[in-house]
Amino acid sequence: MSLDTAHVEAEGLDGAQRLVCFNQMVPAHVLDAISTTVDSQQAAMEETLKALVSLPTENPPGTTYLPCVELIEALLAREDVPYERIDIPSPASAPRAAVRAWLQAAPRRRGERGGSGAPFQPSGDEGPTLHFHGHYDVVPAASASQFQPRAEGDTLFGRGSSDMKSGLVAMLHAALAVRRARVPLRGCIELLFVPDEETGGEYGSGALVRMEQLARGSIGMLLPEPTSGVVWNANRGAITLDVTVNGRAAHVGLMRHGVNAVEQALPLLNRLFALKRDLDARQGSPLLIGGRVEAGDNFNLVPASCRFTIDRRIDPDEDFEVEKRRLFDVLDGARAEGVDLAARVIQEARSASTPTDGPLARALARSVEVVTGTPAVFEQCPGLLETRFYAERGVPALAYGPGILAVSHGPQEFVKISRMLECAKVYALTACDLLA
Repeated sequence: MSLDTAHVEAEGLDGAQRLVCFNQMVPAHVLDAISTTVDSQQAAMEETLKALVSLPTENPPGTTYLPCVELIEALLAREDVPYERIDIPSPASAPRAAVRAWLQAAPRRRGERGGSGAPFQPSGDEGPTLHFHGHYDVVPAASASQFQPRAEGDTLFGRGSSDMKSGLVAMLHAALAVRRARVPLRGCIELLFVPDEETGGEYGSGALVRMEQLARGSIGMLLPEPTSGVVWNANRGAITLDVTVNGRAAHVGLMRHGVNAVEQALPLLNRLFALKRDLDARQGSPLLIGGRVEAGDNFNLVPASCRFTIDRRIDPDEDFEVEKRRLFDVLDGARAEGVDLAARVIQEARSASTPTDGPLARALARSVEVVTGTPAVFEQCPGLLETRFYAERGVPALAYGPGILAVSHGPQEFVKISRMLECAKVYALTACDLLA
């Protein structure tokens, strides 16, 4: 399928008219029906977003996930969407679960091949699967008031509004719009709601990989991260460490009997900052030292430990193993000089990328342009993305969402409701393009 961009631009058509011109394989009345359906659901989408934002799914500690899971399940059940809960092995104090759902062109009768609340396992004759994948955990809030969603015109404020609960609402209503428009699909749309993205996915998507619950060989995956209007087709890798340098406590008056852990850590920190300067000089990817720093217990006590984090991000064109070895060589050098230190890996993930000329990228680009009136722009994400879990399994994966990266995680996090609706239309049209 193709979009006659020159014709659209020459005629100066608006967004609704662009939908009619989208392509000849999906009938114009279907495109119009999807757009109209999404617009008609604005109030419901906004209320769903408020309900999600009001749940404090902070990570860490990740102790309030299940109420969010129950809300998602209730939304799916209300729409008679087949779904299942996937319990994830995790600490008893913070149980984790993912929710997976499936939609095709027409709603299934309750009890038929799963029904709402019972697993619907595609038998293989449904054709290819397109995945809408999103996380429901959020970074800790600046204050409890961030979990009291506030709407001002087209803007909704609250923790998780941008990253990425508005994306969850958009992907759900995109799938529902395709179903309500009764688009005949040769495949299936799968929705997957996961926890623990904000801490690397060990108890989220990473766990689903280990459990063999994540797709392989599917037609594609869309991730509604806050991409600020662009498409992320690649992401950096990461090695994040929690380092503790040990000393020995003593009263300040008898400090000669102690070993100052801060003093022990300084030569190591100097070497790490030298590595950072070298990376900066060759315009390498980032190395953050001391994102978190802790030392000592009191002003009059020699600190027995000095703890700090190291966060190394690695571009797709860098050799992951080489850069990892350079970092660990610095730690090993300090140990060889007698520094008592321990390093714990918080997260380790490789970079990933999806070609911009493949079927998924072309379909998404066409949908973005027809809905927004602006050509899609592909960029590398400055951080990690859960697209990597799919790319590693041979599934093309792209991120595009309603939020703005610059306000995500901040004290005034917000999302534009109109962007949430736009993204729902983009996701729905991409599904039609690939599966109709």
